[in-house]
Amino acid sequence: MATPKSILFVCLGNICRSPAAEGIMRSIATDSDITIDSAGTGGYHIGQLPDKRMRIHASQRGLRLDHHCRQVSPSDFEDFDLIIGMDGSNIANLRRIAPSPEAEKKIHAMAEYFNPSTRWDHVPDPYYEGAEGFELVLDLLEEGCQNLFNQITTGK
Repeated sequence: MATPKSILFVCLGNICRSPAAEGIMRSIATDSDITIDSAGTGGYHIGQLPDKRMRIHASQRGLRLDHHCRQVSPSDFEDFDLIIGMDGSNIANLRRIAPSPEAEKKIHAMAEYFNPSTRWDHVPDPYYEGAEGFELVLDLLEEGCQNLFNQITTGK
């Protein structure tokens, strides 16, 4: 695969995990020309800001999440080089939306970019969790986004 120049992060509602991944990757890739966005497989929160709890926890790490939620569309498979789902359900939904086998090859799991020692094989949804759930998600996404950026920019 050629070096990706555009990344779409995807979760269910686009209010917790995927906008956090977008914000983290933006903070990491500040001097790059990588296009970064996020979307949800469901249309539950279109036009809304990310979940207030996620925005608060992210702001404590110096991140500003001001993305307005949107739903994944088939055109995203033309517009983005990498489409990264947060969990197995997101991946399955993305595969159903993908307009072609070539488009389906762009789908990857965020967990592919975790350190081998990380015990998580997905990014858990913190929506019904307390503060610890949001902090865990941010920890996982910081690790995964840094590794993804390193892979894109250095091939390692």
